[in-house]
Amino acid sequence: MLHKPKFLAFIVFALLLGNSYPNFAQTAPKQFIYGDLLPDAPELAARGEYAVGVQTLDLINKDQLDILNYGKGGDSLYNRPLKVEIWYPAEAMEGANEIISYDEVMGQNGSPTRPIIPFTFLGRATRAAKPKLDGEPFPLVIVSHGYTGSRYLMTYLTENLASKGYVVVAIDHTESTFRDAGGFQSTLLNRSLDDLFVLNEMARLSEDQTSFLNGLVDADNTALIGYSMGGYGAVNVAGAGYSPQAAQLFGTMAGGSKALLKRSVGNPEYEASIDPRIKVIVAFAPLGMQRGVWNAEGLAGIKIPSLFIAGSKDDISGYEDGIKAIYDGAINSDRILLTYENARHNVAPNPAPMESMAQGRHLDEYLRYADSVWDSRRMNNINQHFVTAFLGKYLKGESSYQKYLEVDADPEAKEWPGFKPRTTVGLKLEHQSPKN
Repeated sequence: MLHKPKFLAFIVFALLLGNSYPNFAQTAPKQFIYGDLLPDAPELAARGEYAVGVQTLDLINKDQLDILNYGKGGDSLYNRPLKVEIWYPAEAMEGANEIISYDEVMGQNGSPTRPIIPFTFLGRATRAAKPKLDGEPFPLVIVSHGYTGSRYLMTYLTENLASKGYVVVAIDHTESTFRDAGGFQSTLLNRSLDDLFVLNEMARLSEDQTSFLNGLVDADNTALIGYSMGGYGAVNVAGAGYSPQAAQLFGTMAGGSKALLKRSVGNPEYEASIDPRIKVIVAFAPLGMQRGVWNAEGLAGIKIPSLFIAGSKDDISGYEDGIKAIYDGAINSDRILLTYENARHNVAPNPAPMESMAQGRHLDEYLRYADSVWDSRRMNNINQHFVTAFLGKYLKGESSYQKYLEVDADPEAKEWPGFKPRTTVGLKLEHQSPKN
């Protein structure tokens, strides 16, 4: 039995706690949809002022090297299909259904233990909504998934950025998705090429009077966001040519090695391909450093602002000799490193779907999304916050976002701007200015 004075003290403490944290004491929550805010979400995770529209396009990159069939006879070139999903600021329509259902799959193409299983999940956007034309086009954000993945892997972020005045295009990288995963050589070769092709297509469509993108996209002001192998592609597009050693990843496949050398440091064709329209990159857990994909000379070629996001226990891309080594080596970039202490590789995806937890399901369907330490929904909110601040400062040029990127590297030293009290534990944010 509780002693009466202690019981009364407990009630007083509970009331004071409730008054100190009013956002935690709310009515029963509505259904949680990927990207929604948890009670401890940082300030900039909140959605922006725009309604969000979404449309799907099928693109064709003609006459590309068919690396998976190279040397098997026949034509070594093919027309490479790329399906993209585009989220954009839209006109708010009375009575519009903001909730959207996305069709996705889990599994791995060709794997007998992980068959392709369709499922759906919800987002907050309106299919084929009328674009919002504010007189000026919106900056472009290109999103590139990992191997394997899909254009729907980070909808918590793509929808969020569109609501803040960006046109966001996420790519299904052919031969690298859940549905069509092929040999890894295709991903090694095509990732950066796909990014640049999509950039050119968005620029073309922004001037096409028959396209919904006409007048909507400022392709001259572009950010590239990549996760895992998407981060690998982003680092290359940003100016880090592959090392001579990287070509060895193709083994004895001479055609592949030669093709990768065209994207390598010191190659005049590669140097000429560095596109000034790409102003910044955000690289989640970029892969490659442990495998010798980059050297010091290559990483020094990154001269645009860069945000790297990593788990300190990443056992896929590596941390000290992987992601952090890329961050440290990009000496000519104004760069930031956000670290989730004790997280592994999955710092970027949506939360794991309920279908991945079904009895008898292969564990990898869950671990393709989830982290064993961090709540994915919380990481999603933190990513929304920092990507918003980073793009707001460097892509939109709004100085008001600077304060959110100036935090003490020690989370115990002081509270971080935009974060609720006591919610920065486990986070580390570092910044290095360019050497030149």
